[in-house]
Order: sequence, then structure tokens, then C-alpha cells
Amino acid sequence: MDARTPISTIMTREVVTLNSSDTLEMAEHLFKTRKIRHVPIIKEKRIIGILSYTDLLRISFADAFSDDTHDVDTSVYTLFSIEQVMARNVVSVTSATTIKEVAEIFAVKEFHALPVVDDGKLTGIVTTTDIIKYLLSQY
Repeated sequence: MDARTPISTIMTREVVTLNSSDTLEMAEHLFKTRKIRHVPIIKEKRIIGILSYTDLLRISFADAFSDDTHDVDTSVYTLFSIEQVMARNVVSVTSATTIKEVAEIFAVKEFHALPVVDDGKLTGIVTTTDIIKYLLSQY
């Protein structure tokens, strides 16, 4: 295991994003259909926040139903905007940041995804799952 391996070797390059004007229903649909848990929120091509599936669960009763259930009451989503629910003050890394450095950030912070930003542009996303899969591949 090389401590200098850049995060670009394991990050997801095709990042699913939402605009700040999109709805929470759209977000839930993306989480379920794309089987993802974190979505960067973009406004005028820059990241202004990150929304997690857990953020949605906090404001809804969706966790009381299975993923196969389509009867979830999503009316609560109309009470909030994405900007009200998302996490702000997003920590990001560059594609040159090492896997070790990203793992250290995850070990200290209470989040599970980091946008990868190069020259102000979103180029990827890395999650704790990516780190775990990388570590497992080293054995």
C-alpha cells in the first residue's frame, strides 16, 4: 500500500448532482434509483452544499418503509427546500489528495463523502465505502 496514492485512483468521476432549485422529491428519486447516498448541490456551477439520504430521513418518515414501498408520504418534502436540508460548509479535497489523507479526514469528521474539486470544478466524489473497498483490495 503506497501512502502517496492519489484519491483520483478510486474516486467516482461521474458525479450525480442536483441544483439548489431542485426538489427533495427529485433527490429521493435519485438516491433510490442510482443507489447512492450523497449528492453535491450545485448553484451556478459551484458546490454550495451536499445532501445525504440521511438528511432526508431526518425530515421524513421514509425510514419506516422499505425501498420497495411507493406509499411513503413525501408531503413533508414540500415544506423544505434542498438548501434548508443540505449540509453547508462543504469540505472538499483535490484529486491529488492522497487516499491516506482522505481516510484521516473521514476518521476525524462526522461525514462519509467528500467532493473532489480541482480548479473550482467538481471532478469527482469519494466516500468511506470507496476507502474501505480500496483497503480491502490491498489484502
